[in-house]
Amino acid sequence: MARRNREAGRKAAGCFLRVLLVLVLVIVVLVAFAGFYSGATPKVTVKPAFAGIGRRTPVQIRIDDPQRVEKLRVEVVQNSDVKPVMEKTFEPQPAWKFFGTPPPVTLTADVGRETVQGLRTGEATIRVTAERAGSLFRRPDPVVQEVKLPVRLAPPTLQISSTFHYVNQGGCEAVVYRVGEGAVKDGVQSGDWWFPSFPMPGNDKQMRFALFAVPYTMTDASQAHLVAEDEVGNRAEASFIDKFTPRPITTDTIQVTDAYVNKVVPEIMGQSPEVADQGDPVKNYVWINRELRKKNAATLIDLAHKSEPRFLWTGPFMPMRNAKITAAFAQRRTYLYNGKSIDMEDHLGFDMASVTHDAVPASNDGKVVLARFFGIYGNAVVIDHGYGLMSLYGHMSQLEVKEGQMVKRGQELGRSGQTGLAGGDHLHFTMLLQGLPVTPVEWWDPHWIQDRIARKLGAALPYRP
Repeated sequence: MARRNREAGRKAAGCFLRVLLVLVLVIVVLVAFAGFYSGATPKVTVKPAFAGIGRRTPVQIRIDDPQRVEKLRVEVVQNSDVKPVMEKTFEPQPAWKFFGTPPPVTLTADVGRETVQGLRTGEATIRVTAERAGSLFRRPDPVVQEVKLPVRLAPPTLQISSTFHYVNQGGCEAVVYRVGEGAVKDGVQSGDWWFPSFPMPGNDKQMRFALFAVPYTMTDASQAHLVAEDEVGNRAEASFIDKFTPRPITTDTIQVTDAYVNKVVPEIMGQSPEVADQGDPVKNYVWINRELRKKNAATLIDLAHKSEPRFLWTGPFMPMRNAKITAAFAQRRTYLYNGKSIDMEDHLGFDMASVTHDAVPASNDGKVVLARFFGIYGNAVVIDHGYGLMSLYGHMSQLEVKEGQMVKRGQELGRSGQTGLAGGDHLHFTMLLQGLPVTPVEWWDPHWIQDRIARKLGAALPYRP
């Protein structure tokens, strides 16, 4: 009996020792883990927005597995100079926390001459350092990612070669210039409107021209500049307008009657699914006159972006024959209903009336890019004359051309009418440059085309007066 008890005791003691040994080993492993393990290694990705550093280059930084990152530094290195750009600290998670991996961290640092003092032309390295939280006995190496980029601090040069830039408010002009290498965007910024440039014929690929306009609402021509930008955001500007003639907006009052509303609104709503019923004929009219007008204007801008990069015309533009002008360009209209103002909009074309259903000629050679019912303009045609220059013909009773068709100057496009927001049979005609309505009077004048456009462009425009 005693012998069995001694054997049982020895077995119990051996078992205890084995358990104790296992516990000691577990503790040793845990202490070693806690002392030396520093967590998962983060992955750092650096993506500059441009292929170089200029005025301000956004650099996107992404950190995957960021749980043990405690500090992030962004620096620009040029030779031995290290210039700080950004530093951000984080609260790292415990190394033992294996669950609930946090989402990636995305940051943006702006690197350029506006944010880094002493930046020099040449090359620079964007260095991103992610410092990791250490353990009891070990400090892990930081994760470092570097991107080397060229530094360009000077904008492209601009040399204006054309002269006598005389422009009217609401009118057009042309400018010829030479842009320095490295430019990725150049043209004329005129207020809120952008007029792109195009290459001049010849071997000099840096010679450019731009057709531009001063918007009918812009009273200060100093807001028009020649602009050139490179791929890293450096921008050069040059003033070039020699003479500016104001053409103030005129005003008019339009009486809106129930008979007129009941005539125009149902037709437009039936042809324009984008018009939502406002529950009242007059409210529908106001929505059409205001909101549908804006949508039509946006469509004209979209069409301009697809304009042919070549001149499709060679001679003067022509107006509708034997027509009386009943409303002119840039007329600010107040719309009255029962003596109260319900809307105010700008009339941006010429209204020309002749006999009922008179023939409507193409003002010049070009390509039909729109021939359909077109909102406030009713049955309308838009002709592309190249380089963003277009003509619009509205309120027609019938159309004789189709989209994609090439037409010649004087060719019949259809017949005048009173579709859309027309109050009587007439043609609404306007010229557009990059979608901006401009006065047609200049384009009807062969002397103006010769002096203001053809002489500057030379062989680029094969003009025959």
